[in-house]
Amino acid sequence: MFPLPVPVCSVGMGFWSLWGAWCFGIAIMRLVYMGTPRFAVQPLLALHQAGHQIVGVVSRTDKPAGRGRMVAVPEVKQAARELGLTVLQPKQVRDPEFIETLRGLAPEAIVAAAYGQILPKAVLDLPRYGCINIHASLLPAYRGAAPINWAIIRGDRETGVTIMQMDEGMDTGAILLQGIVPIEEEDTTGTLTEKLSSRGAELITSALPRIASGSLMPKAQDQAKASLAPLLSKHDGLIDWTLSAKEIHNRVRGFKPWPGSFTFLDGAVVKILRTEVLPGSSEPGCIFAPSGKTMEVGTGEGMVRIVTIQPAGGKPMPAAAFLSGHRNIAGRKFSRTEQP
Repeated sequence: MFPLPVPVCSVGMGFWSLWGAWCFGIAIMRLVYMGTPRFAVQPLLALHQAGHQIVGVVSRTDKPAGRGRMVAVPEVKQAARELGLTVLQPKQVRDPEFIETLRGLAPEAIVAAAYGQILPKAVLDLPRYGCINIHASLLPAYRGAAPINWAIIRGDRETGVTIMQMDEGMDTGAILLQGIVPIEEEDTTGTLTEKLSSRGAELITSALPRIASGSLMPKAQDQAKASLAPLLSKHDGLIDWTLSAKEIHNRVRGFKPWPGSFTFLDGAVVKILRTEVLPGSSEPGCIFAPSGKTMEVGTGEGMVRIVTIQPAGGKPMPAAAFLSGHRNIAGRKFSRTEQP
């Protein structure tokens, strides 16, 4: 059993937060935190609030994003700066110079959440309590870069968060703690990310004292039950109207906010933002406007009602508003190509 680490004051850690944590038996650790997107923000805030000494936050490099290709700052970097924490952004986590910098920080544990790179053995072996990952699925399901998207795309009714020991594989390490999160019918990747981020924050703050005390025992993953959640591309958002209505509906939810779901009408791109599933049948992609205010589309099985749509160069709008500007749309077809 490991002894509890001695509490150390850190930048941004209040005296009363530290005193309270120590008096109530909460193990205060010297941590390096690694994360990049929004999912990783709430766990960082929770660890800071719990009084842990976060000696460095590692995030991916700033990159151009959006139509204007403006340089985007990772959300974890922004949150860390607001907390007054030191931010590191190595191009490659395997860089020997970065590893030496990490060693100089002397973390007792490294906590990672959607950082975006597999850690080498030199980093995994560095902290006393190892490297601990917050993964947005119930491992061994959905190993990989996009577990939240794929859980929705595949129509799952629940997912969750796994706290795991990291090894040199992709999300293959032993499980320390898990928590289930239901997937609601209206959830998108955006809304589910917030729920999972919150659950991850709860689990990691619960797990660290138990890791320090040796009371949280790792359990190997069942490799036979493993599934993958591969990285998405912009092209994945192109709607295939020959799929069933339920599959299309799940993809619209799973691709929101990125890469988004889109199709073509008379050669112009149209974004589909919200849908519903209806009974019925028609030629895939064929558009109906039965009341003049609702918009329905044929699929390989069933019908899709479009609730919110965004025309090329326009803003998101209800289907009724779109139909008022496209009065002769009934009978036309959505296409998978730019050719009208």
